[in-house]
Amino acid sequence: MITIPPYLRPGNCIGITCPAGYMPAEKANKCIETLQSWGFEVMVGKTLGSASDNYFSGTDEERRDELQAMLDDKNIHAILFGRGGYGMGRIIDQLNFKKFIKNPKWLIGFSDITILHSHIHSNFNIATIHGPMAGAFNNIESDDTYVNYLHKIISGKKISYSADHHALNRKGSAKGQLVGGNLALLANATGTKSDVNTKNKILFIEDVGELLYNADRMLHQLKRSGKFSKIKGLIIGGFTEMKDTERPFGKSIETIISDLIQEFNFPVCYNFPVSHDLKNVPLKIGIEYELKVGKSKTILKEL
Repeated sequence: MITIPPYLRPGNCIGITCPAGYMPAEKANKCIETLQSWGFEVMVGKTLGSASDNYFSGTDEERRDELQAMLDDKNIHAILFGRGGYGMGRIIDQLNFKKFIKNPKWLIGFSDITILHSHIHSNFNIATIHGPMAGAFNNIESDDTYVNYLHKIISGKKISYSADHHALNRKGSAKGQLVGGNLALLANATGTKSDVNTKNKILFIEDVGELLYNADRMLHQLKRSGKFSKIKGLIIGGFTEMKDTERPFGKSIETIISDLIQEFNFPVCYNFPVSHDLKNVPLKIGIEYELKVGKSKTILKEL
């Protein structure tokens, strides 16, 4: 049985921390202002805009200790990560989740945060949110932006998403817990304590900036480790800023995926709005969803 953290109410506190790559403090100003306008208090960690002189937002110990403190603090009701990048895998095994298990809270992020989502779902069966991080709030232009879905999600509202038809879609319907995230991190976690369990689940994947041959390699790694063999459905999000080698790989990312999964018969949706681009809807990891891939569009609905 999945454990669902308490949904947020006005007056609750959201912590902001950067457990991976560096992020200038000013890039989170719009996020802080927006969260406050939604009625929440905000606690900003020292890793945001830290004095780091390298890629990371602090030493491994500084990033670990700040995240640990926010996980343990009963007065923080959700944690919104500043950015991803790289770094969670360096500290994940040093975190202590005993207090978090007793008092779970929503953890919100994507990209490098995928490894945290998978770790918590596979080991503790607690729901988390794969969704926009602090930097994405700078893109808010109207009430229907993807970031604003996050307000509804953390407040307990169930949201249904749709995607336009794609020529490679495979029609069908499925129900199951939703898992997934960034392809590179899912592949990287294979064989570790953070390995994602995909059996009887709906799996979604996305990525950014990868060479096509490397994406093909990671997809084959997932296939060889059984990640596609028992899933209920597959959602392909955005694969943005993909790169090719001087001698072309010869296939698009969509064709690579389609060819790889030919032997399976689960429904498949392409170009779903979850990505490193502006189109990045918040999704609850571990929660039951229904996926319907139809003739003209795809619907993903929380049950």
